[in-house]
Amino acid sequence: MTLKDEITAALNKMILSASGWRGIFAVSGDEEGAEAEISAAHRIISGAAAMIFAEYFQKKAMILVGCDTRPTGKAITEAVIPVLLACGCEVRYAGYAAAPEIMAWARKAGGNNTGFIYISASHNPIGHNGLKFGLTDGGVLAAEETAKLITNFRNFFERNDCIEKIENLISAADPGQIKKVYDGISSAKAEAVKAYYDFCGDVVWGGNSAISAEVRDGLEKQPLGLVCDFNGSARTVSIDRDFFSSIGLKFECINGEPGRIAHRIVPEGESLQPCRLLLEKAHERDASFVLGYVPDCDGDRGNLVIWDDTQKKAHALEAQEVFALACVAELSHLVWTGELAYDGNGNPLVKAAVAANDPTSMRIDRIAEAFGVSVFRAEVGEANVVGLARKLRKEGYIVRILGEGSAGGNITHPSAVRDPINTVIALVKLLSVRSTAGKIGFKNMGLFELWCKFSGQSEKYRENFTFADIIASLPQFTTTPAYSQDAVLRINTNDHALLKDRYQQIFLREWEKRKDELKADFGFCEWEAVAYNGLTEKRGINRFGEAGKGGLKISFLNAEGRVAAYIWMRGSATEPVFRIMADVEGSQGGQIERDLLNWHRRIIIEADELAIN
Repeated sequence: MTLKDEITAALNKMILSASGWRGIFAVSGDEEGAEAEISAAHRIISGAAAMIFAEYFQKKAMILVGCDTRPTGKAITEAVIPVLLACGCEVRYAGYAAAPEIMAWARKAGGNNTGFIYISASHNPIGHNGLKFGLTDGGVLAAEETAKLITNFRNFFERNDCIEKIENLISAADPGQIKKVYDGISSAKAEAVKAYYDFCGDVVWGGNSAISAEVRDGLEKQPLGLVCDFNGSARTVSIDRDFFSSIGLKFECINGEPGRIAHRIVPEGESLQPCRLLLEKAHERDASFVLGYVPDCDGDRGNLVIWDDTQKKAHALEAQEVFALACVAELSHLVWTGELAYDGNGNPLVKAAVAANDPTSMRIDRIAEAFGVSVFRAEVGEANVVGLARKLRKEGYIVRILGEGSAGGNITHPSAVRDPINTVIALVKLLSVRSTAGKIGFKNMGLFELWCKFSGQSEKYRENFTFADIIASLPQFTTTPAYSQDAVLRINTNDHALLKDRYQQIFLREWEKRKDELKADFGFCEWEAVAYNGLTEKRGINRFGEAGKGGLKISFLNAEGRVAAYIWMRGSATEPVFRIMADVEGSQGGQIERDLLNWHRRIIIEADELAIN
């Protein structure tokens, strides 16, 4: 096989999206391969990606470069940096850096001709790697701009001289300039860390010194301890220890050496068990330790474990629960600070919203409804959710919190990326900002008490509340975990619009067969199909195939016309799988979720067979 053939084969296996350009870069081709070497084909691919991004600026640009702690990051960097220099770019390289860190650094650097390349495959297995691109707005490049890069990237490899072009650029870079970039790692890293540290303070307190002081005072009165399983991620060399300690949190960690990845990268399921055990040991020694987190390799998400006083043990939270808790915290934050104010009849005086992705549980709708806040949804993809939030702000909405509930964590404005620091501090605010007599307005109430009041659950508030009380107050839903085996299907149909059209044929047949049973057993009287493409939500579609490669949701309505459950599907843009889920309201939703998900799966499998025959 020629090198050109190898490149073509590698490109065909890569997934290119706004969330990142990802594939298996380990030279063995094993997605769990821990070797540092990459193939000649991936070297050319890495260099070409850098060239395409340099050309995107059309004139000399400053490009900030960083990577997560995967073994292949160094080899990819060794292709990227020379190409950028040969293209005339100024390059700053920070080495290992968390994704939110490099984005904060780019935001601080500013300028019309500044961008970043971040080398990472986020939560994918260790043998994967890839690249993310962004400018100075604090997030990854918008989907429409990424689409331009992807088109130019694919077109470049149609050229007969594509390999020669990249090889020439790599060899043309001035060795002195390359040395200067690597000699400057320490100063670049220091800049990135400072920019990130300062920015995090602005984000978590929302520019409000009163709530910052309230948290610090609360932690003095009632100390809290936090544990972290870094799992060798980029957060091992970021600001976590210093930032949390600076506000008065006790902090302990394991797997804190960069690159020593101890277990599966995605912070779900079994990956949370070491942190759970760490929290139990810490709590046994010191009862103030009640919270822990586990980041993924690039550190832009972190799911949580908590100490549960009712069960007398630590347990992991579901991703959807984490986002729900963050929403409770940040919407209560807006009420406490007065940014979200109400008239004498309890109606909001301002427009406020939560932006989420399409498989985010409806528990967010119920939380937002309690505060008089709207919920808007975009297609899966952080760039889509961030883009939707920006659109809403232009329309006059306050959008403090946004995120992908299906993946856990949250994005807190003005940040434009998920960040476990923001998630942890959201929960710390819930625990530490407590009721204080003598203050004016809602400031005499703590954040949890505010939530209980607005959600009509004042009876659930008690002075010495714990995490267990907060979780018990959340709207009751059963939701398929996004990274469970039940949520993943392998399909054969590449044309997802065709698959959804075939799904519609079968669904309509099945609905007619089951509608009386679904009404009698579950209270489902009607259904509605909703398509999600980019920033657009389109309700009541007549043809399911309109969803294309985007998300398709079938909502089930009760007798009052209120959505009581949904099933959802979409092909992943970052992994070669088809994701499905169900979301059901109510304390007895577990069996209904199982029934709906199994029914949904059977229809998809039949539709897949029909589409390929």
